[in-house]
Amino acid sequence: MGLRERILADTKDAMKARETARLSTLRLIAAAIKDREIAARTEGGDESGLSEADLTAILSKMVKQRQESARAYEEGGRLELAEAEQAEIRIIQSYLPRQLDEAETRAAIDKAIAELGAESIRDMGRVMAELRARHAGQMDFGAVGPMVKERLMK
Repeated sequence: MGLRERILADTKDAMKARETARLSTLRLIAAAIKDREIAARTEGGDESGLSEADLTAILSKMVKQRQESARAYEEGGRLELAEAEQAEIRIIQSYLPRQLDEAETRAAIDKAIAELGAESIRDMGRVMAELRARHAGQMDFGAVGPMVKERLMK
């Protein structure tokens, strides 16, 4: 079962179980996917729809947005709103691949560098592209960039 089908099935289950918070988040996910499909069609993209990688990218973006919102709410003393954002994050993350821990991330970086024969900072773009292709949705590329840079500068 693909990601899209899983989201639709879980939406129906949440409706039947009357899980309002889960249902609300799943509807937000469905709306984000629909928006991206419409944008792809108006940009002259293919009519076949979004790939699993596209769906993963949408979900990753949604998680990042909610993390930023939760941080802002915490700084503003609105803990109940921050908790609601954290609950949405947990639901969205359940549809993403498992995140790599730091040791696994470092191992993936080392493997990509070795396979590409990267030797200097000039090769950083190639290494990052390779990591994105292999590990989309499994690592935070904002944190990975400095790790790759540090490794290539040695």
